[in-house]
Amino acid sequence: MTDIARAKVLILATDGFEQSELEVPLKELRDRGATVHVAAPAKTLKEGEIMGWDGADWGQPVKVDTTLDKVDAASYDALVLPGGVINPDKLRVEEKVIAIIKSFVADGRIVAAICHGPWLLAEAGAADGRQMTSYASIRTDIENAGASWVDKEVVTDEGIITSRSPKDLPAFVAKIVEEIGEGRHQRAA
Repeated sequence: MTDIARAKVLILATDGFEQSELEVPLKELRDRGATVHVAAPAKTLKEGEIMGWDGADWGQPVKVDTTLDKVDAASYDALVLPGGVINPDKLRVEEKVIAIIKSFVADGRIVAAICHGPWLLAEAGAADGRQMTSYASIRTDIENAGASWVDKEVVTDEGIITSRSPKDLPAFVAKIVEEIGEGRHQRAA
């Protein structure tokens, strides 16, 4: 078990992340004492930042703490995958991102994906046989990846957390804190 105040959390994102889906977990987990790092592909950085998407237009930049090539995935307790349409679509072609997700799943560590973020779980082969949710428009993609899709604000399956949209952020963050407190999960990779 890991107390949230001693937890290390990794957020993977790139340009086009849904603004609130990165910023809310980042702030709330840090406010609870967790060490939270934002990592992005080095090739996407402009002045050490990535640009958010907010509603129907570009949002605000967020500072990146490290680049994908420098991430030591084993040093983190949990992984957060924000959505937005652009962000996960760009990340799912990054071999390092998929390798990081697979390592978290194989080690039983917490993985949390919201909105279109579950696309990354599908790409990493982590959806098959699980109960999950996502933004409604990718439901078929998630089902085709082998998941049983449900329309709930937050769904947890052996430490893999999924939520539908920004309106679900309070339940999403609360479940991340709860699952970190429970510690690693035994699961089929």
